Amino acid sequence: MSHKLLEKLRAFDTPTICNVIELFDVRPRSEGFLDGRVRCEFPDLPPMVGYAATAAFRSAAPAAGGDAYGSIEGQLEQFERLPGPPVVVIQDLDDPPVGAVFGEVMCSTYLAYGAQGLVTNGAGRDLLQVKSLEFPVFTGSTICSHAYCHLLHLGLPVRVGGAVISEGELLHGDANGVTTVPAEIADEVADVAPEFIEAEAIVLEYVREVGEKTVEEYRERRRAFQAAIARLKERIGKRSQNV
Repeated sequence: MSHKLLEKLRAFDTPTICNVIELFDVRPRSEGFLDGRVRCEFPDLPPMVGYAATAAFRSAAPAAGGDAYGSIEGQLEQFERLPGPPVVVIQDLDDPPVGAVFGEVMCSTYLAYGAQGLVTNGAGRDLLQVKSLEFPVFTGSTICSHAYCHLLHLGLPVRVGGAVISEGELLHGDANGVTTVPAEIADEVADVAPEFIEAEAIVLEYVREVGEKTVEEYRERRRAFQAAIARLKERIGKRSQNV
């Protein structure tokens, strides 16, 4: 996928991306996004878009060999296999988490090698330093020590926030959370998103207007919104049949 496409996706918030994905009926509405156990640490940053570089992590006991940061080189090599800028996705296998999955050194390294952000069900630390990097991170908690931190496998599917994420999946995340974006519709999602926003404006412009409101007018606006979405879905369906 082109850099231009990723920038187009970055122009929209993650809930809008989720809303548009639903129009394509390519997956159940209850799948494909992380649940509330993983939160955005820096909600003021712009949306994160990139390809999953997956890994597993533990910190409850020492690694069988090597030091705490011995596998980062493997992650950097993993970045080179991806079709575009990476998002580091790390599953903490300790339950509950014992030590921090990341800190200032790791995030500075990832950023230097092109990473767009980091997602983990585990904990982070050095949050003020990482925030100063303007590096998006999505975490399950905060812990001050890294304990016996070490990375295990790289590149295998991981489970984070209730979602299974495979290496190379396209991710979109912001203050609201993280979703996967199916590659086969990513281009169309970016194209359709402005039209979805226009449809929402049918209702939003009315409720934001100064003046008295009526339920009947609101009902009419809702009908107009639903009709606009129905037309959009119909056009998407026809386009899919012609592919």
